[in-house]
Amino acid sequence: MSRRRLTQRQKARIQSIQQQRREKISKRVQQSLTKAGALPTQAGRVIIRHGATLGVEDSDGRIFQCLTRQNIGHPVCGDRVVWQPVDETTGVVTALLPRESVLSRPDFSGQEKPLAANISQLVVVLAPQPEPSGYLLDQYLVAAETIHVRPLIAINKIDLLSDQARAEFLERFARYGRIGYGLVVISAKQEHGLDSLIERLNGETSILVGQSGVGKSSLINALLPDHELETGRLSQATGLGRHTTSAATCYHLPQGGDLIDSPGVRSFRLSHLTLTQLEQGFIDLRPYLGHCRFSNCSHAHEPGCAIREAVSQGKLDPTRVAHFLRLAATLTRNA
Repeated sequence: MSRRRLTQRQKARIQSIQQQRREKISKRVQQSLTKAGALPTQAGRVIIRHGATLGVEDSDGRIFQCLTRQNIGHPVCGDRVVWQPVDETTGVVTALLPRESVLSRPDFSGQEKPLAANISQLVVVLAPQPEPSGYLLDQYLVAAETIHVRPLIAINKIDLLSDQARAEFLERFARYGRIGYGLVVISAKQEHGLDSLIERLNGETSILVGQSGVGKSSLINALLPDHELETGRLSQATGLGRHTTSAATCYHLPQGGDLIDSPGVRSFRLSHLTLTQLEQGFIDLRPYLGHCRFSNCSHAHEPGCAIREAVSQGKLDPTRVAHFLRLAATLTRNA
């Protein structure tokens, strides 16, 4: 995806608008803190975020509509926070607790924008339609490896294919299973294969990622029979109303585990990486790293390249290596 280039005037205007918003929110936060007085702080978890509004869940499962102090960072869905109640329904987030993991992407200005925190599993959803992008899939897998969370590939809408087409489609992605990635085949519409997915989600905090149209919303509806009731409860608690459906939200699965749905992953791009991080993100390349003739081998054209030799011997998938080289070239251009 090409990066949008902003003029200096546009950047200045955006910065001015953002500064006005920050000042307005800061004033509201200060007013809320004044109302809170000496009420004790407590730990909570962000389970919904839309703009400056946070839905924070307390230890009893109650949800409070919260603002956040400007100097503590950028709390996102899944974050553990310290917050102070203002009244029976509202509060102020005063501190951000350390994160175990954070999924982020660069925004249009190139700055890192967190999407979700403290996830333990990244579920990449594919489908026969739209045509899957292996290049995008490999980016998601690299992201999972980089932030040290478990990746899982879920092939959805498999009911759309005939037996022969299904076998051919699955064979295209069988190499990921051979590499060592978890892979489940499901149909959210017919609820086929959901048991295997539910088992993988149990005990995890997962986030669904994938191209538009692969059926992530249908999958969430299948996994959450009371999805509309839960959305209504969150809407009432946070005061977001119709915006609830477009907010990053963490749902508690009835079978166990949590599932984060974030609109930010629809336009996902890899964060800033070093070449070493990119190499480590391709787990099938790891056995060959450090065995090239030259220590600074780019794996593109140098003689004595262990990775290119492995491709020629059929030990590495050439498509995966091509995706690695394409991403490496992107890193070089950005640098």
